[in-house]
Amino acid sequence: MLASLTIRDVVLIERLGLGFRKGLCVLTGETGAGKSILLDALGLALGARADSGLVRHGADQASVTAEFDLSGDHPALAILREQGLDPEERLVVRRTVSADGRSRAWVNDQAVGVGLLKRLGEELVEVHGQFDTHGLLNPQTHRGVLDAYAGLSGQAAQVAAAHRAWRQVEDARANAAAEIARARSEEEYLRHAVAELDALAPKPGEEEELAETRAVLMHREKLVDALNAAYGELSGDRGVERALSSAIRTLSRIADKAAGKLDPVIAALDRAATEAGEAIAGLQAVSSDVDMDPQALEKLEERLFALRAAARKHGVDVDALAPLRKDMADRLLLIEDQGDLLARLAREAEVARDAYRKAAESLSRERQEAAGRLDTAVAAELAPLKLEKAKFRTLVEPLADESDWTVSGMDRVAFQVATNPGSPPGALNKIASGGELARFMLALKVVLAQTSTVGTLVFDEVDTGIGGAVAAAVGERLKTLGQGLQVLVVTHSPQVAARGSIHLKVQKSVKGEQVTTGVVELDGDDRREEIARMLSGATVTAEARAAADSLIAGRG
Repeated sequence: MLASLTIRDVVLIERLGLGFRKGLCVLTGETGAGKSILLDALGLALGARADSGLVRHGADQASVTAEFDLSGDHPALAILREQGLDPEERLVVRRTVSADGRSRAWVNDQAVGVGLLKRLGEELVEVHGQFDTHGLLNPQTHRGVLDAYAGLSGQAAQVAAAHRAWRQVEDARANAAAEIARARSEEEYLRHAVAELDALAPKPGEEEELAETRAVLMHREKLVDALNAAYGELSGDRGVERALSSAIRTLSRIADKAAGKLDPVIAALDRAATEAGEAIAGLQAVSSDVDMDPQALEKLEERLFALRAAARKHGVDVDALAPLRKDMADRLLLIEDQGDLLARLAREAEVARDAYRKAAESLSRERQEAAGRLDTAVAAELAPLKLEKAKFRTLVEPLADESDWTVSGMDRVAFQVATNPGSPPGALNKIASGGELARFMLALKVVLAQTSTVGTLVFDEVDTGIGGAVAAAVGERLKTLGQGLQVLVVTHSPQVAARGSIHLKVQKSVKGEQVTTGVVELDGDDRREEIARMLSGATVTAEARAAADSLIAGRG
């Protein structure tokens, strides 16, 4: 519900703050007083096109702030969460337009794009009349409106879930078929590649190991000469190992005569002899590894180069050859198992399609029945609104082509009207004049009042071209709407104005040489005087005041 509207420097409005309540709020005033400016300002706050012509002459920018009180489950809150904005029970939207036409927007003091304001506006306010409209005039909303009216939202959700399950299986089936077709086209190549890799039998880490061994073997001769020389120095008749052993024996024979002073020396020599033995053994082991078949280097290089060639051929690292071989083998298995896989997916798709079709057909039957009830209810509202010759029809059209079936079901829903007897029905948003359209919307909204999530309805010039009993009927229906919703009506009809629970008068005033527009809330005698003016014109008579009293009392 719209709680307040603050306007600064918009056309003829300098500064204006308005508070709103639930119920029927009527806005009256003489032609040219500026009633349309209020709607333009509200539209600006809700994402309408910005125009520098809205900026009051002499001002740098125009500014409009609208505050809305929201219920905890209002759809606008979901939009805020989707955008990463903290939802609050009071939503504040603000829009500025500078004199050069630049526009900025905020939601709860956070800068946003104008597109977000427009999305929020579509959930907050519906405007019906001779100007820009949305909501029920958008055919894409009609199916959801019918479902809400008939209490079919739960069934519609089940149909949507069944459709998603069906499409998921169909997508899996299509993907599998495409993968199998791709694998078939590559089958000969895959078999040849797998055979090559099986023969090569690559192992993870093998390239690094072979490269290290190759580096050693490439310097084999130098290594062998050095190893042999070192071994000769450490062993043999004059080797260090023999010398250490001889020194240990000699010192051990006289150690008891040295009062223990030679014990550390002998121990150190003993350790040295042990280390020397280990070094000689290590030399022998390395010599054994290096002193291998001279053709070992050639064989090793053949293996290393074969691995690297295979890796280049397949565009991968050597270590990826083993996983690549497994992937290729799996694709070959897929070809071999394709019959079973596709048959299983086809069975699953048929089961899912059948489940969706049954749920969608059931929903369609419910929609057909609900459409008849809705048509009857709307028809009952048209005659008092001077549309007794008009016909309203809710079209529920089956979609025979399976490609047209969607998460919303197997049918198309559209509200259609025929304004003249014998003329074919057409789209709701294309066949009526502004005044007729507003009355069609009023009839629909009276019937649908309990199902709409939009809390504020605006009717602009809903009473165009009507008067007397018809205008009184319009007023009564607007008052009925106002019992459950917030309804704002711009009107020239005293019969409509008399039904308002809130009466705002839009009027001009002169400050020096400047004309400004203001709004005052009327009650008591002031309200009677305004309705009397609407009845009689510039000169308010006693008879007009009496008639105004009668209208306010509900007798007119």
